[in-house]
Amino acid sequence: MATGQLLLVDDEPGLRQAVQAYLEDDGFTVHAASNAQEGWDLLQRISPDLVISDVMMPQVDGFQFLKQLREDVRFQSLPVVFLTARGMTTDRIQGYNAGCDAYLSKPFDPDELVAIVSNLLERRITTKAADGEVPDIADMARQIAEIRAMLTQRGTIAQSPSLIKIDFTPREQSVLELVAQGLMNKEIARRLETSVRNVEKYVSRLFSKTGTNSRTELVRYALEHGLAK
Repeated sequence: MATGQLLLVDDEPGLRQAVQAYLEDDGFTVHAASNAQEGWDLLQRISPDLVISDVMMPQVDGFQFLKQLREDVRFQSLPVVFLTARGMTTDRIQGYNAGCDAYLSKPFDPDELVAIVSNLLERRITTKAADGEVPDIADMARQIAEIRAMLTQRGTIAQSPSLIKIDFTPREQSVLELVAQGLMNKEIARRLETSVRNVEKYVSRLFSKTGTNSRTELVRYALEHGLAK
């Protein structure tokens, strides 16, 4: 049976409930939102593995929602499936150009949606494993969810100057700030134009220098001591 955390965004209550029920029956955990703003708020808390979004929604449509996702470094590689009643080729091309990974026209066969979601999730896990990100996907997803939650609460985290001065190299400081943004090793390597292995070495040094044992602990330490912007 399939597994994974999904975010479903659709303003049609009947369709939203039906799709959610079908996906949950197939083993997925589904978090549902009735509009893009609600979906964006959920994204900050649940760290989904994939997003399913309607295109035609009031106020903020699917294309605008996807643009917002792709402009955020945390969600640039997050798989997105569009559901829409607009099945014209030009509409599908617009969806793909906007950065969606799959485009399913209504009415659709729920089994086809399950197949698309399963394929995208499997491909994402395989890619991460090949890139040497982390062997335990579930544990890292949990850590990143905690990091993102902390990022949304930055204004409420009481900062205190560190009693012990820590000397970071410029590259270590850069890596620390990107980790504090919730970026994974592959994304950090791309931003700093270096290898994933080098990033792993820097993160390991940061753990050692700060006395932390996980990315979550490292981010909290950095925020509490004003070590990351």
